[in-house]
Amino acid sequence: MLFPSMVGPALAASASWTTSTTAQAQTSASTTTVASASASSSSSSQNSTACNNSPDLCSRSYSNITHMGAHDAAFLRDASTGNSIAGNQFYNATHALSAGLRLLQAQVHDSNGTLELCHTTCALLDAGSLADWLAKVRAWMDDNENEVVTLLLVNSDDMSAESFGTAFEDAGIAKYAYDPSNSTTTSSTTSSSSSSSYDSTSGYPGSSSSSSSSSSSSSSSTSSWPTLQEMISAGTRLVTFVASFNDTDSTTSSYPYLLQEFDYVFETAYGVTSASGFNCTLDRPSSQSSASDALDAGLLPLMNHFLDIDLGSLDIEIPSVSAIDTTNSPDDYYSSSNSSSSSTLGTHAARCEDEWAVKPVFVLVDFYDRGPSIDTADAMNGITGAAVGRESTTSSSDSSAGARGTKLGAGAGALVAFLAAAVLLV
Repeated sequence: MLFPSMVGPALAASASWTTSTTAQAQTSASTTTVASASASSSSSSQNSTACNNSPDLCSRSYSNITHMGAHDAAFLRDASTGNSIAGNQFYNATHALSAGLRLLQAQVHDSNGTLELCHTTCALLDAGSLADWLAKVRAWMDDNENEVVTLLLVNSDDMSAESFGTAFEDAGIAKYAYDPSNSTTTSSTTSSSSSSSYDSTSGYPGSSSSSSSSSSSSSSSTSSWPTLQEMISAGTRLVTFVASFNDTDSTTSSYPYLLQEFDYVFETAYGVTSASGFNCTLDRPSSQSSASDALDAGLLPLMNHFLDIDLGSLDIEIPSVSAIDTTNSPDDYYSSSNSSSSSTLGTHAARCEDEWAVKPVFVLVDFYDRGPSIDTADAMNGITGAAVGRESTTSSSDSSAGARGTKLGAGAGALVAFLAAAVLLV
């Protein structure tokens, strides 16, 4: 995630940095097993009894599962962006979905009245309109009928719920939206899958073994979430959180499927620049004083696990890729002694589970294909054996399929590349 205090005039981009990032992306593309760009091929291999790639998950409630997610899913570090160092992913959102991720996060900005997916500023990295991006997600969902998908959209410029709702309708994806206030599904947090020895009722908020008790008065109580199968059967299999709408926005009631994130979710810290900085302390919302209090209020835990590089006094942070295989590694999740000094995804997840007495329901990572991050989600969900319908093919060198329209602001891109090159020379 980037936090620039300024975007200066165009400077000559560093050739050495571009060569380095290109080589990094090509190495990832040639050595990493990722999702196929073709969503339709996924549909043909999908087993109708599997939900989110596993029959073990169908009877478990939405809050009784770990949803692995792509942080800044729309912002790519690939040929389509000139291997922009602002990019957080090597592969686009539909690749991520086909690879098994079920949570997509992105920043939304106002660009002359249009909701645009921009990384910090549209001059830096512009991934096109929200409606166009949502249409790609909708097409994937059309072809994958047994999948429940979650979106987390950052409302960076305080746009109205009406503007978001219009984008959802224009994309044709509103038909899948889950509205908890109008749900005809039945809560089933205590059901378990007979096809697995894994105790699906333990280790998640609202479960019988959880040390925290959800408030019965909370509108976001974990006990109110339906099972994946119930959401699929009802055709309401898209959950959308937005951070956040202004309290004075009078249009929110017209779009009840656009859920205020912090009425339902709490997060750990983001913008971590040191591996030792990964922790399980509540960072947001400010209305909750601790993770324990948030769990008692019925909020679902989101664990941020992505590492940034701080470019110093310029107040700019860029995604770190140098140690990404370690950062996203599932190693140590099953270890009985998870060292606080370890920066792996598996260790961080296990540590939060120990501290909270529940597992993270949502996890966000950069460069999701490395690790690979989905292995940690499978371990947390108790899934053994091959996933059903998950595409796992060696990617071609073109990892940007379906991401056309993404563009890099020349001036800002050159500035960031220059600054990054300067850091490398220090």
